[in-house]
Amino acid sequence: MKYRKLGNTTIQVSEIGFGVWTVSTTWWGIKDDLFGIHLLRRAYDSGINFFDTADTYGSGKGETILAQAFEGVPRSKLVISTKFGYDFYHNDPGDRAGQQELPQNWEPAYIEFALEESLKRLKSDYVDFYQLHNPRIDTLRKDEIFATLERLKKSGKVRTYGATLGPAINERQIEEGQFLVTERKVNAVQIIYNMLEQMIGRPLFPLVKENETTFLVRVPHASGLLEERVTSQTTYEKNDHRYHRVSTDERKKKWQEEGLQKVERLKFLTEGKG
Repeated sequence: MKYRKLGNTTIQVSEIGFGVWTVSTTWWGIKDDLFGIHLLRRAYDSGINFFDTADTYGSGKGETILAQAFEGVPRSKLVISTKFGYDFYHNDPGDRAGQQELPQNWEPAYIEFALEESLKRLKSDYVDFYQLHNPRIDTLRKDEIFATLERLKKSGKVRTYGATLGPAINERQIEEGQFLVTERKVNAVQIIYNMLEQMIGRPLFPLVKENETTFLVRVPHASGLLEERVTSQTTYEKNDHRYHRVSTDERKKKWQEEGLQKVERLKFLTEGKG
């Protein structure tokens, strides 16, 4: 495993991280907690030290499952990233479909409350990387949010902070990413980026390099398209997030069909390469 520095911090993260979303919700088809814990431990044994979760994943489960999986592992061996902003404490998430969003709360008091709750679930005194969860540009312009994060950083409860942009790809994320990198000077921004989906990353890469920021890339496999496990005949169960992305929306169904055509054109990169 290779490791890189997170932004201009001293935090060393494995080049490959583990998205805890996959084992703490049922939206990727994994329902067995013990299997999820097995995957987390296997990742750690393979050299992965970076685990990216969020308080809203499974209404807290995305954090408790990390505490279960790594009980007894020295905290200094792990780099834990979690997120805040979706208020599931006062808004019952119920059985959310796909990427349906909950109401967000960016009040300083709520941010501090959310962090304390996350620390309890993680059984930790600090979070290595604390992210605003899918903020919009008007949120990013609120100085009191970043003053709160600076205060939490000085207290030692947060080592550094940034944001993840989403939930799905949208052109507005280019503006949000630019603002985070050039105005807020955060150490990392998380985006969707892969061989098929480069709209957000491409215009931001020069800014990221210039400002010593790090990109965290999620959905590197394009929701399975780049794994060659998806065909035009593939169907999804209703608890799989791709069901809501493809099976119920003609526009998004076209996204999958076009993606499969692109995969065919990219096969020369891997055929005969082992």
